[in-house]
Amino acid sequence: MRASLAKEVNRILILVAASLLLCLLWRTIWPLIAGLGLYIIWSTRQLFALYTWLVREEHTDPPDAAGLWGEFYTRLEHLFRQERRAQDNLQGIIQRAQESVNALEDVVVMIDQHGHLEYWNHAAQKHLGLRPDKDLGQPLTNLIRHPRFTHYLAKGRFNEPLEIPAPVDDNRILQFRITEFGEGDQLILARDMTRLHHLEEMRKDFVANVSHELKTPLTVLKGYLETLLDTVPEEQTRLRRALHHMDTQSHRMEALVNDLLLLSRLENTKADNTGQTVAVHGMLHRMRENALALAREKDHEITLAVPEDARLVANPAELESAFGNLITNAVKYTPAQGHIHIEWRQDDQGGHLSVSDDGPGIDPQHIPRLTERFYRPDNSRVTQTGGTGLGLAIVKHVMLRHDGKLEIQSALGKGSTFTCHFPPARVAGKPAMTNP
Repeated sequence: MRASLAKEVNRILILVAASLLLCLLWRTIWPLIAGLGLYIIWSTRQLFALYTWLVREEHTDPPDAAGLWGEFYTRLEHLFRQERRAQDNLQGIIQRAQESVNALEDVVVMIDQHGHLEYWNHAAQKHLGLRPDKDLGQPLTNLIRHPRFTHYLAKGRFNEPLEIPAPVDDNRILQFRITEFGEGDQLILARDMTRLHHLEEMRKDFVANVSHELKTPLTVLKGYLETLLDTVPEEQTRLRRALHHMDTQSHRMEALVNDLLLLSRLENTKADNTGQTVAVHGMLHRMRENALALAREKDHEITLAVPEDARLVANPAELESAFGNLITNAVKYTPAQGHIHIEWRQDDQGGHLSVSDDGPGIDPQHIPRLTERFYRPDNSRVTQTGGTGLGLAIVKHVMLRHDGKLEIQSALGKGSTFTCHFPPARVAGKPAMTNP
């Protein structure tokens, strides 16, 4: 490029020198004007040729030119070839990405910051009924009109997935997950959960049916055990010991069946949205008295900090089951002469019931699984506590039915705190804290 520029400068200098020489010989300035004019005309023709070459829709070979213009054309042609190779590579990558996305069985949809459709794969056409000839650029909420999806998208909190029936088939269940990227753009992924949903329904039905079928023979067994305990003489100590063990285990099995039936009912029935105004103080005060009687030999100190006019809109039976499980667990796992604190507080986030103890605590690695059925962080304590392993699962489902959540905080050797968080809509009135 520098050599071509030097040649062009030399060519201009020679032209100017020759024009000046003619000016001296002819004693006029017209040769210089004519020389410069010819150079300008030649350069202008080259410029128009460049413009004509650049604006053509189809690429052609560059015009023939000498000197600096020829070098310029050569460099531009080289850049164009690089650009075409980069475009071809990019187009190939985009095509492969589209082919791979279209090969997915999961739905993939992209919407812009205004919620308008930008792209979707073949699975979206199948499960959502999107049409490439009509729906591009349309608002997604015009095509997926389920109220829960509209609320989920508008709320903007995508930590938890959403499961709703497919727009084209109410018998299919889709699980939606949304990820934000760019400047307000959103990537929507949806997976067909119909099979898992059916399996979960079968599991719930199985547990409910088995629990119900166990209740009758268990009742008969308990009745005969009670009769035998009343009729067997005191002298037959070995037989009476065996009967007492059988009676204890039958009571434990009865509690397990009752918890399974309760959990099945919580899972398989719709929440009672009407609700009643529950006096929280009276319920917790009664539970405190029951807890003191339950663990009289442990000599627990159980304190209560609840305002007397605290009210909660809830199902009383479900609420009592949830609170009772938390307090009973605290009594079971808190060692003798330990301290249990029950507190109700309110703020802008709603109402909060906390049950704290100074027991052995729980390793944080077990906390995410504590609400699973029958999960125990320490199996050696099963026989000590006599629990069913379903208490926290029941609490979790009761909270879900009341639009709330259960929070667990614990550490080994530092006790545990179980907190039920209720939304503001569930809190009746604005009670002021009073001394317990």
